[in-house]
Amino acid sequence: MGTHQRLGDLAEALEAQGADALRVHAVRRAREFKRSWVMMAEALVEVRNREAYLDWGYDDFYSYCSLELQLKRATADKLTGSYVALERHAPSVLKRDGLNERIPTCDAVEYFAKALHERPGKETAPPAVDPAVVEELRHAVFEEGAPVTELRRRFNPVFHPKPEGAERVEAIRRATATARRLERMIEEIDGLRRPTLRATLDSLEALREELTELLERTKASYAETG
Repeated sequence: MGTHQRLGDLAEALEAQGADALRVHAVRRAREFKRSWVMMAEALVEVRNREAYLDWGYDDFYSYCSLELQLKRATADKLTGSYVALERHAPSVLKRDGLNERIPTCDAVEYFAKALHERPGKETAPPAVDPAVVEELRHAVFEEGAPVTELRRRFNPVFHPKPEGAERVEAIRRATATARRLERMIEEIDGLRRPTLRATLDSLEALREELTELLERTKASYAETG
């Protein structure tokens, strides 16, 4: 039996038992949230704010999410954090029907919240970024409905810049991994002349050793200037 069916059966059972209406509502929203994450998130925020899960026999919010709604902690945080970001920065989106007016994806709203350093249960820490760029991001998420892949491409250099030297370090690591894979591939090939095989493997080993030394020097160099 799939998760969708289990949650449907649970909602019916709780309703038959005369369970708290909010509890039944949350289970039904868990069943449908892939079609409307905002509806699921709204129910979760209400359950969390009211601490209703305590009346239902759960020790904490995350236990309730995991055991009753089959939602992982990370998913619960993602949904509630994104909903709070909508309430705070784009409340008009909550009135959209998702048909005539597009609702941004949960991933996109989460990206926005993280760019502004917002986390569930924590105060907002505004980023040291030009307000015009923040407004551009807000428009891209809530008005354009840009997917998170596009948001990363456009805004990561501003909101999540790589530390100095990161690209050089990553290039060295990729080269080292490629050399290691090439060694393994060559060793699996039959028919190569032994002198050629030995010379190639020795060269690749020497290359990896030099790359490793270069990596350490590069990391040390940027650490000293950082």
